[in-house]
Amino acid sequence: MSSVVKINVLTVPAEQREVLEQRFASRAGAVENSDGFEWFELLRPVEGTDQYLVYTRWRSEEDFKAWMEGPMQAAHRGGGEGGEAPKRPAASGSTLWSFEVVQSAGPKA
Repeated sequence: MSSVVKINVLTVPAEQREVLEQRFASRAGAVENSDGFEWFELLRPVEGTDQYLVYTRWRSEEDFKAWMEGPMQAAHRGGGEGGEAPKRPAASGSTLWSFEVVQSAGPKA
Protein backbone atom coordinates (compact mmCIF):
# COMPACT_ATOMS: atom_id res chain seq x y z
CA MET A 1 0.00 0.00 0.00
CA SER A 2 1.32 3.44 -0.86
CA SER A 3 1.00 6.62 1.15
CA VAL A 4 -1.43 9.36 0.18
CA VAL A 5 -0.64 13.06 -0.05
CA LYS A 6 -3.18 15.81 0.58
CA ILE A 7 -2.38 19.35 -0.49
CA ASN A 8 -4.75 22.03 0.74
CA VAL A 9 -4.39 25.10 -1.50
CA LEU A 10 -5.25 28.18 0.57
CA THR A 11 -5.80 31.57 -1.06
CA VAL A 12 -4.48 34.06 1.49
CA PRO A 13 -4.60 37.85 1.03
CA ALA A 14 -1.28 39.55 1.80
CA GLU A 15 -2.65 41.18 4.97
CA GLN A 16 -3.65 37.74 6.36
CA ARG A 17 -0.35 35.89 5.75
CA GLU A 18 1.07 36.53 9.22
CA VAL A 19 -2.26 35.53 10.83
CA LEU A 20 -2.32 32.24 8.90
CA GLU A 21 1.29 31.40 9.78
CA GLN A 22 0.74 32.21 13.48
CA ARG A 23 -2.35 29.99 13.57
CA PHE A 24 -0.44 27.07 12.08
CA ALA A 25 2.44 27.65 14.52
CA SER A 26 0.05 27.64 17.49
CA ARG A 27 -1.54 24.34 16.38
CA ALA A 28 1.74 22.44 16.84
CA GLY A 29 0.99 18.83 17.71
CA ALA A 30 -2.60 18.95 16.41
CA VAL A 31 -1.90 16.51 13.57
CA GLU A 32 1.43 14.96 14.55
CA ASN A 33 -0.12 12.50 17.01
CA SER A 34 -2.79 11.25 14.61
CA ASP A 35 -2.73 7.59 13.60
CA GLY A 36 -1.27 7.17 10.13
CA PHE A 37 0.18 10.69 9.93
CA GLU A 38 3.56 10.77 8.15
CA TRP A 39 4.49 14.38 7.27
CA PHE A 40 3.37 18.04 7.32
CA GLU A 41 4.69 21.18 5.64
CA LEU A 42 3.23 24.69 5.32
CA LEU A 43 4.58 26.21 2.09
CA ARG A 44 4.62 30.02 1.75
CA PRO A 45 4.39 31.45 -1.79
CA VAL A 46 7.51 33.28 -2.93
CA GLU A 47 6.23 35.07 -6.02
CA GLY A 48 3.42 35.11 -8.54
CA THR A 49 0.63 33.75 -6.32
CA ASP A 50 -1.26 34.33 -3.09
CA GLN A 51 -1.75 30.61 -2.50
CA TYR A 52 -0.18 28.73 0.41
CA LEU A 53 0.14 24.96 0.17
CA VAL A 54 -0.52 22.79 3.23
CA TYR A 55 1.17 19.45 2.50
CA THR A 56 0.34 16.37 4.55
CA ARG A 57 1.26 12.74 3.89
CA TRP A 58 -0.72 9.83 5.35
CA ARG A 59 -0.29 6.07 5.54
CA SER A 60 -3.73 5.61 3.93
CA GLU A 61 -6.86 7.41 2.76
CA GLU A 62 -8.67 5.88 5.74
CA ASP A 63 -6.19 7.46 8.19
CA PHE A 64 -6.69 10.87 6.54
CA LYS A 65 -10.49 10.52 6.68
CA ALA A 66 -10.36 9.51 10.36
CA TRP A 67 -8.34 12.65 11.14
CA MET A 68 -10.71 14.84 9.07
CA GLU A 69 -13.79 13.46 10.85
CA GLY A 70 -12.30 13.66 14.35
CA PRO A 71 -9.32 15.79 15.44
CA MET A 72 -9.45 18.20 12.47
CA GLN A 73 -13.16 18.95 13.02
CA ALA A 74 -12.55 19.57 16.71
CA ALA A 75 -9.59 21.86 15.99
CA HIS A 76 -11.56 24.00 13.52
CA ARG A 77 -14.90 24.09 15.37
CA GLY A 78 -15.64 27.54 16.76
CA GLY A 79 -12.08 28.81 16.71
CA GLY A 80 -12.46 30.93 19.83
CA GLU A 81 -11.15 29.91 23.23
CA GLY A 82 -12.26 30.95 26.69
CA GLY A 83 -15.43 32.67 25.50
CA GLU A 84 -13.74 34.51 22.63
CA ALA A 85 -15.67 35.07 19.44
CA PRO A 86 -14.88 32.58 16.67
CA LYS A 87 -11.88 33.63 14.59
CA ARG A 88 -12.39 34.78 11.02
CA PRO A 89 -10.66 32.47 8.51
CA ALA A 90 -7.31 33.82 7.30
CA ALA A 91 -7.81 32.20 3.88
CA SER A 92 -10.39 33.49 1.42
CA GLY A 93 -10.56 30.17 -0.46
CA SER A 94 -9.49 26.54 -0.18
CA THR A 95 -9.09 23.59 -2.58
CA LEU A 96 -7.96 20.07 -1.60
CA TRP A 97 -5.75 18.10 -3.99
CA SER A 98 -5.25 14.34 -3.45
CA PHE A 99 -2.38 12.16 -4.68
CA GLU A 100 -1.01 8.65 -4.23
CA VAL A 101 2.75 8.32 -3.77
CA VAL A 102 4.06 6.17 -6.63
CA GLN A 103 7.75 7.06 -6.31
CA SER A 104 9.73 8.57 -3.48
CA ALA A 105 13.42 9.30 -2.86
CA GLY A 106 15.55 10.83 -0.17
CA PRO A 107 19.20 11.83 0.00
CA LYS A 108 21.75 9.04 -0.29
CA ALA A 109 23.46 8.21 2.99
